[in-house]
Amino acid sequence: MATASDQPAASRPPGSSRPRIGLVLSGGGARGLAHVGVLKVLERERVPIDMITGTSMGAIIGGLYASGMSATQLEAELMKVDWNAVFASRVDRQLLSQRRKEEDFEISPVIEIGMRNGELRAPLGALSGRGLETLLRRYTLPVRDVRNFDVLPIPFRALATDMESGKPVVLSQGDLALALRSSMSVPGVFAPTELNQRILGDGGLVDNVPVGVARDMGADVLIVVNIGTPIAGRDTLSSVTGLTTQMINILTEQNVQRSLATLGERDVLIAPDLGTLSSADFERTRELIDRGQRGAEPLSARLAGLALDEAAYANWRRSRPQPGGTAAQVSFIRFEGTELTNPQRFAAQLESKPGQPFDAAKAERDARRLAASGDYTRADYLLVSTPDGDGLVFDVEDKPWGPHYFRIGLDMETDFRGGSGFNIKISHNRHWLDANGSEWRNQLQIGKVPRWYTELYHPLNWTLGISNDWFLSGYAEVQRRDITQYENDSGAVTSLFNRKLGRIGVDLGQPWGEFGELRLGALALIERTTPDVDASSLSGVEGPVTLRERGVHLGAVIDQLDFANFPTRGYRLESELVAGRRSRSGSGLRADFTRVEASGTAARSWGQHTMNIHVRVERTGQDDSTTLGRYTLGGFHQLSGYRSEQLDGNAVVFSRLTWYRRSVTAPVFTRGFFVGATLEAGNAWPRWGDARWADLRSGMSLFLGADTGLGPLYFGLTYAPRGSTGLYLFVGRP
Repeated sequence: MATASDQPAASRPPGSSRPRIGLVLSGGGARGLAHVGVLKVLERERVPIDMITGTSMGAIIGGLYASGMSATQLEAELMKVDWNAVFASRVDRQLLSQRRKEEDFEISPVIEIGMRNGELRAPLGALSGRGLETLLRRYTLPVRDVRNFDVLPIPFRALATDMESGKPVVLSQGDLALALRSSMSVPGVFAPTELNQRILGDGGLVDNVPVGVARDMGADVLIVVNIGTPIAGRDTLSSVTGLTTQMINILTEQNVQRSLATLGERDVLIAPDLGTLSSADFERTRELIDRGQRGAEPLSARLAGLALDEAAYANWRRSRPQPGGTAAQVSFIRFEGTELTNPQRFAAQLESKPGQPFDAAKAERDARRLAASGDYTRADYLLVSTPDGDGLVFDVEDKPWGPHYFRIGLDMETDFRGGSGFNIKISHNRHWLDANGSEWRNQLQIGKVPRWYTELYHPLNWTLGISNDWFLSGYAEVQRRDITQYENDSGAVTSLFNRKLGRIGVDLGQPWGEFGELRLGALALIERTTPDVDASSLSGVEGPVTLRERGVHLGAVIDQLDFANFPTRGYRLESELVAGRRSRSGSGLRADFTRVEASGTAARSWGQHTMNIHVRVERTGQDDSTTLGRYTLGGFHQLSGYRSEQLDGNAVVFSRLTWYRRSVTAPVFTRGFFVGATLEAGNAWPRWGDARWADLRSGMSLFLGADTGLGPLYFGLTYAPRGSTGLYLFVGRP
């Protein structure tokens, strides 16, 4: 825990009459990276720093410097950081279990709400702080045993805000990494932290330039670095985001000016010119550090008055407490912080084991695995020293909006020629029905294709490793859809039908860690197809047809795509074999059948450019022609240039090559904008034996796309040599 203290931290350096120098680093998001450039100048000029105070990003840079990292080390480490990964809303998709990955294919994970104790709740921040916590934990491991920030190589204080009282909180003791994270908890961006039963937010709300704290620590002279975001102009006030940002900037600027007004003649104020660089420009680390250095260099003459000669500066550096090492033997592992879940279920999955030397890389991967379960807002680790030896503690925090989770999505399409469809999708997932981690999942769809799906998933706990634990899954589904039958070449409507489907099944399955899963089970299906208009084209059918199937299936999926929509790297392979007995009403048909379905997707990127290839093969071994619409092709990215589901049959072959380029910038709740094109080929046949390469049809498209909170959005131009040319608007997964 990090705690508050009002006691002075620094006495005058032994045997010295020089003034005690305090360094004050302001908050400002990515702009705070400029502090590193200022530190480089202070080291070059041999200015001894006796204490440091910081807020938000200033606390992070200042705290790491106070822990013993040099300016050069800070620069080298920060240049290697993948900031997109640090600020990702969750862990990499490849690390998720297959259940969590499948949820992404159903509905976008961007917008998720929950329910606890009968109350609807929303996430506390747009971004997860897990990546930042992991980074800070890694950098502060050398001072893991330091609990009093006065005994760091340089005494240090971080500023946070008590979100209940609105008062500043000075963090002077406890876990340094958690103190730094608490200081950088921008409301609405990062979830606040809880320390000593207080909810802590970003310190910039009350004291973005903590001058007074440095004086309370005993500083005689201050070097103050202000890199805060200036108040923006009228042109930024045209959106909710712009207005909210401006409001925070105004409140922050008011406390900044109050702090700067207290500076004396001996104090040095450094305000680097950061131009239009914003608090979100982390990818411009090099430029921000350089601008910070250039902003401090003109003040070298004033800094020289505070400098030491080379020998004295070297003695000062040697006199500072030196950080310890990270070597430790893990004597025990335990979990803390959860009330709703049973993280002990994950113990066998951890790479870190009692009796082994501590390995920071393993501990970080273990924390990511815990986060990948989807149940925690944070999953951190601490290396603690106890009378029983060194132990590894995983500190997890339950999502405050669980254990009921809801997502809302949208499917919509129109070809601007009368063909259109609209569905609203709602998913519900109840986690942790019992200590084994049982789940209840529901999917409700309202619109053109009404559908309800429910599944009860129960881990069996047969094995010691959760990564290969067996599970039972029971499920049921009902669906209704309209089917339009077309003349294959002209696209003219020949018949209309509606189909009602019911399906139940039970599976025995085994997860393959984070790679995929295998399922073996029994299923039963009933399908009733009714002609709405002339059904003469449906050979031998003049009224409703009821089809019943009973059988067994074997399915496997391997999924390592980085994103469900517009993936940039990875692959996904999916296959299913179904075998059983089929009967049809009216005709007395009784026959064995088999179905084989397989698909694969692979993506690879070069910079902002991505190539994505998708292949799908489906066939049923029963040639009964009444299985109308068993497999279909046609529609946007499913043989573009043809009407939606224009081609149908008992055998389908389809392939699609897609290129797209991602825009670097994107608004809130949008991962990015894309421009792309597809080349597609495929066809459907009544029987697998009828398939011929010469029969393949082709299609293509040009499109603009966006990965939004409600699902992927496309607007495209489609063309097929044997189809047509037209415009298409599509929301959802093609």
